[in-house]
Amino acid sequence: MSEKLTKEEKIFRKRHSTAHIMAEAVLQIFPDAKIAIGPAIDDGFYYDFDLPRKLKEEDLEDIENRMRDIINKGASFDKEVISREVALERFADQPYKVELINDLPEDAEISLYHSGDFVDLCKGPHVENSSQIDPRAIKLMSIAGAYWRGDSTRPMLQRIYGTVWNNAKELRFYLNKLEELKKRDHRKLGKELDLFHMVDENPGQIFWHDKGWSIYLTIQNYVRNRLSEQNYIEVHTPSVMPKSLWERSGHWAKYKENMFITESEKREFALKPMNCPGHVEIFKQGIKSYRDLPLRMAEFGSCTRNEASGALHGIMRVRGFVQDDAHIFCTEEQIADEVVLFVDLLKSMYKDFGFGDDNIIVKFSTRPEKRIGEDATWDRSEGALANACKVAGLEYEIAEGEGAFYGPKLEFTLVDALGRHWQCGTIQVDYLLPSNDRLNASYIGEDDNKHSPVMLHRAVLGSLERFIGILIEQYAGAFPVWLNPTQVMVIPVAQNFNEYAQKVTAQLKAAGIRVKLDDSDNRMNAKIRAAQNEKIPYMFILGEREESENQVSVRLRTGEQHQGMPLEESVNWVLGKINTKELI
Repeated sequence: MSEKLTKEEKIFRKRHSTAHIMAEAVLQIFPDAKIAIGPAIDDGFYYDFDLPRKLKEEDLEDIENRMRDIINKGASFDKEVISREVALERFADQPYKVELINDLPEDAEISLYHSGDFVDLCKGPHVENSSQIDPRAIKLMSIAGAYWRGDSTRPMLQRIYGTVWNNAKELRFYLNKLEELKKRDHRKLGKELDLFHMVDENPGQIFWHDKGWSIYLTIQNYVRNRLSEQNYIEVHTPSVMPKSLWERSGHWAKYKENMFITESEKREFALKPMNCPGHVEIFKQGIKSYRDLPLRMAEFGSCTRNEASGALHGIMRVRGFVQDDAHIFCTEEQIADEVVLFVDLLKSMYKDFGFGDDNIIVKFSTRPEKRIGEDATWDRSEGALANACKVAGLEYEIAEGEGAFYGPKLEFTLVDALGRHWQCGTIQVDYLLPSNDRLNASYIGEDDNKHSPVMLHRAVLGSLERFIGILIEQYAGAFPVWLNPTQVMVIPVAQNFNEYAQKVTAQLKAAGIRVKLDDSDNRMNAKIRAAQNEKIPYMFILGEREESENQVSVRLRTGEQHQGMPLEESVNWVLGKINTKELI
């Protein structure tokens, strides 16, 4: 009786098996090749090789064809368990396999998988037979360099990436999706739309241009206004703080490798990777009463984290960033109400950016292995967060061991237009950082005694930089009108209408609309093309009739047109689109 597998398990086995088939094909072409590792990964697989020459793109087609021949022969995948001595003998001419075998624990099971003429050191699992793989559903994607075991002091190998799907239709869908991703790549669009740039000599840091900074400030001001509605106070804390503070908070022991360390006057300091210890320091100033709680403290805090250079990715993963960060100091009894209030705010804000409830996945992240505090405290904090989710009517998935080192958390993941997942919002329940054992924050309770507050760490967007990157790719650079750097381009059809165009521009600007005037001597169609290339939502086209009747003709970047709209009405129409956060 065949094993019952999930859809994910089935495709994983196909990808793992196809990696073996690719290795067999490579060995047919390069019999002296040394093989390393070949796992399944998201959307595909790869295998690392030590080859006698550098591969070329045209080699991929040859390898693909040989893979199809191997698949069509229908070889079975058979497992064999062997001793360490036999394994070392079998792979005596494969130094990378020998190293892997020697590094296995003494009591580890050592298994091989045979398929056709190929045998590999592998724990599986695999498909039963290569005939279960559709030869039309495979494609080799790229060649890259990869240091053996990720160590730059070890040999540089050649890595071949590939993908495999259940059938040719799924493969075509995936390849079309990749093409769409290339068009939407925030790094490409950031350059084309003149939003920002980054330089290799200053990795992970962003130079915002005026258009990109306009989007940044629009989002920041939007968040600020939404927080003021819920009575948050806004603060600002230093970017550099002493080692002693980070030691008390626990970051020095649990997070130091991600911190930039500096020294002054024989004392160590760190650039802050997060804002929470600074907010506790502000809370501690003056005597707080239970009547002051909940105290919601927000900061657009500039943070710096020593991310590995290989992990950096455009503005999505950087070293310098700002969070829409806030901390809520409350009593244990107030946790549920504060979580409910936060979830409502988060969903409302996501909706304004074009993400509805169907675009949100919630995960409950429990205690990690690397943590501070006693299990009893973690039981208490996880129980409080679970109860808050129940009160909020929030459905979630469990993410075992993914919590922060000081407390459990809810993570809110957005699903974008291409089905990709982006973890953005979070709320974390923390009994530990403000406690007497750590940062020693307190308030006077109804019983006139001192108590440690509970600290809720929360963010809706997360890193503003990363969220803007998500928006660029979500909208392919065609931002909703309320976010777009330029909301209206005024286009006179000829030079003699420039004076009227200046009047229209002034009226739009006076209404608070971000507007530009193209009074160049270019032809009208060239001006429209330029505005469309900038992905400007609305173009006001002005000619003789528009001037004589104090009107505008509105052209949307979608091509839709509204002829002969009175000027005042057109201004109010744009304001309505902005105020209601419409997508176009």
